[in-house]
Amino acid sequence: MELHCVKPAEGDFAAAPAVSRKYAWIVFALTFGLLLSDYMSRQVLNAVFPLLKSAWGLSDTQLGSLSGVVALMVGVLTFPLSVLADRWGRVRSLILMAALWSVATLGCAFATSYGEMLVARAFVGLGEAAYGSVGIALILSIFPLHLRSTLTGAFMAGGAFGSVLGMALGGFVAVHFGWRASFGAMACFGIVLVAAYRLVVSEKRLVARHADGSAAESNPRDVITSFRALVAGLFSTISVVCAYVGSGLQLFIMGAVIAWMPSFLNRYYGLPADKAAAGAAVFVLLGGVGMVACGIVTDRVCRTMPSRKWMTAIAYCLISFTLLSIGFRLDTGALQLVLLGAGILVVAGTSGPAGAMVANLTPASIHASAFATLTLANNLLGLAPGPLVTGFIADRVGLLGALQVIPLVSLAATVAFAIGRSRYTRDLRRIDALRGIAAKE
Repeated sequence: MELHCVKPAEGDFAAAPAVSRKYAWIVFALTFGLLLSDYMSRQVLNAVFPLLKSAWGLSDTQLGSLSGVVALMVGVLTFPLSVLADRWGRVRSLILMAALWSVATLGCAFATSYGEMLVARAFVGLGEAAYGSVGIALILSIFPLHLRSTLTGAFMAGGAFGSVLGMALGGFVAVHFGWRASFGAMACFGIVLVAAYRLVVSEKRLVARHADGSAAESNPRDVITSFRALVAGLFSTISVVCAYVGSGLQLFIMGAVIAWMPSFLNRYYGLPADKAAAGAAVFVLLGGVGMVACGIVTDRVCRTMPSRKWMTAIAYCLISFTLLSIGFRLDTGALQLVLLGAGILVVAGTSGPAGAMVANLTPASIHASAFATLTLANNLLGLAPGPLVTGFIADRVGLLGALQVIPLVSLAATVAFAIGRSRYTRDLRRIDALRGIAAKE
């Protein structure tokens, strides 16, 4: 059950593909653009809730199901579709997925009933399910290893930016042209990007730009031969498991704070619902900017000593814990908002380092599957339970009391990253040993 190909050690920068810098950034821009389209198509629905409710007389439960069905499809299908993409080809998979969610979003514009809208939204979720994991796997395969934290942080931040754009632009278009036009605009944006992607990016072109003429995805069937081998590659070391767990736990706080920020601003600052939502959007953007900035800082700090990525992740956990813990205990006012903003700026800063760790500790040929596993950890340990647990605690001690407790989860994330750091060198040696065995075979 040995893996036939193992990711080189983190410091082995020579192993990075020799890709034209200009072409690599064009591929990144197009892939990132489609990620924006992904989240814009997903979140535009929230902007037209009131119009749909009025037009079709929908209940809040039905409205919630139209949003929830996308998350359900993504949660259920992320991993299996990522595994298929590793085997079938990442570029082909990305184009197919983007085309599917774009056409499905257009279908939402023509829906005439709740049932039709629900089916269309399910297909939106089907198209979006594995895009994030496959997209970042493709991006990392064409850039030098020392940019992994920056690229992972920037790519993951696209979700925050796309969500805000989808709600803002969707609401604007809906007010001026109707809710159907909102879905149509998002669909057209996606279709144009799909056409551009198909013209510019191809698997053959990417393979041709590798120094050795072989990309990780050029023949994935030669790499993983069974499900057991796949699982072994995804969970081969204690440190990679710690990266999954630490990332998920830290995003628990991000999910909780962002979900409850509108209510916090409404209850404790007396802002009406629309202004509270607008204020919360600013915090969402801060979180996205922080992912990018922290990824850049991590790569700069770790350029000569890549193992420092674990220390930067630990630092982001402790800084966010301190800022948010103090912030939620202050009286309402400018100082509190500044501290909370600073805390949210770094709370998801672990996304870049964690993604780089996962990429360094798993075979390149299964990176889409590895990032799907990271996505599952982020959702199952963090983004999904965060808002729920916060609400459960808030019912007993009040929302402010709950938000004062939630930052403690950062300490658990710190422990996970610390354990991963303590095992990292040993695990890299093990990976190198397996790589040597595979080379002899």
